Amino acid sequence: MWFLCVFYHRLLDYRRAEVEALAELFGAFADTPEDDRRLQWKLPDDHHPDSPFHFVWLPSEEIARNVANRSILVKGIYQLWGQGGSYEELEEEIRSFPDDQKLPYLTAESTFKIFVDTFGKVLSLQEQNERIHGLTYIPFKGRVNLRNPDHKFWLMEIDDYGSNNGLPPVVKKRIFFGREVGAADRKLLPTYQLKSRRYLGPTAMDAEMAFLMANQALAQTGKLAFDPFVGTGSILIAAAHFGAMTMGADIDIRVVRDGRGPDCNIWSNFKQYGLPMPLSLLRADNNLPPWRPGLKEVFDAIICDPPYGVRAGGRKSGGRKLLKGTVGPYTVPDEKREDHIPSTAPYCLVECMHDLLDLAAQMLVMGGRLVFFYPVVRGEDEVVVNVNYPEHPCFKLVASSEQILSLRYSRHLLTMVKTTSYNEELAESAKKKHIEFRENHLKWLEDGSLRAAVFSPVDMHAGVDGKSKFDRDSKPKYRGKYV
Repeated sequence: MWFLCVFYHRLLDYRRAEVEALAELFGAFADTPEDDRRLQWKLPDDHHPDSPFHFVWLPSEEIARNVANRSILVKGIYQLWGQGGSYEELEEEIRSFPDDQKLPYLTAESTFKIFVDTFGKVLSLQEQNERIHGLTYIPFKGRVNLRNPDHKFWLMEIDDYGSNNGLPPVVKKRIFFGREVGAADRKLLPTYQLKSRRYLGPTAMDAEMAFLMANQALAQTGKLAFDPFVGTGSILIAAAHFGAMTMGADIDIRVVRDGRGPDCNIWSNFKQYGLPMPLSLLRADNNLPPWRPGLKEVFDAIICDPPYGVRAGGRKSGGRKLLKGTVGPYTVPDEKREDHIPSTAPYCLVECMHDLLDLAAQMLVMGGRLVFFYPVVRGEDEVVVNVNYPEHPCFKLVASSEQILSLRYSRHLLTMVKTTSYNEELAESAKKKHIEFRENHLKWLEDGSLRAAVFSPVDMHAGVDGKSKFDRDSKPKYRGKYV
């Protein structure tokens, strides 16, 4: 069945990926081979790919409703009754829409409400009422109920405009009318917003992004989600909201054990929202994994934001002197074990990525998902410098969504699915891929760290005419904005 899917004008590269993940969660691909699990998409005539209006094929109305209700970026999914470049064309299409699909929602026993929505323009209340009154040719027999109607109908209008007014280019005016099948609950975001959270750190994940990551990971009741860089627990909170059991680890024992006191820690964040507490929080290091030998396939999802050295640098156990061989291994005396904080050393991006993929390959169940952020640095003319993503023979990359954070830096949300069981042979193959990955990164990090590459002055990259090659107008201004 084809539906009209209308997105919020936010995080444009994340929109389709979220819908496809939720479609899989709710069984849209139950009888589809693994390699063909992609939804069919179409754009309205003369619309840009960044337009909020898309047509999507879903197997049933129930799946469409579940996807819309759970989504963060879907404004609504609608059964389209008609569309046109004018109200005359719209009337003609609505009249020709099959009665067997239209009349069940127009009965005398039902109540209804008509909403008027626009994109790129504003209508006064009087103009909205005039448009609603212009729909009298639709044989509504029920009563109007503005508070809790049985059926909601939407009249959506978008004007023709050029490409320089901050909106994605649309050549012709378009009007849509349809019945709402499902709509997103954006009330989640004010409820979980960071500014009202009790315990926060400098790298706490924004609530909207945390919910998107949980959706990509297919978090739901009965699933176990793990965050190996848990910090203050923002990502696990989103997974727990959707019913998943959670577990986290962090190398800083002060974060996972102490927080800022008994009423200001990770546990108090879960208590604040009435969510189930994590099964466990560990002081653990991915570089020296704490799992017993032979333990495999425990987690349904691993969701994390690795410390790749931009906002916060990664750390691993050992200390500089120990790793350099200047001092030998030591044993912590028993009387100091309770308050001992182990020495740590810098943990580079390449090593972090390898350890994360190796952990996921061993500990994820078959079909489990690894969802994490990966940094991308852009060189001259915004060409991506670190061109390759981390790879592992146990995984297939199913989604990559970009969020532009600055002129020289963006991050990609990567979603990988485990397709092959972990064994020693694949582990050796993964080491070879890791070496290739490291060599590629040495080429663009040879002059400094990732943070230096991201935050180097733009003036250093000015063109011959003195104008920066990272022109602020080089990216469409509408991307990621509310409209």
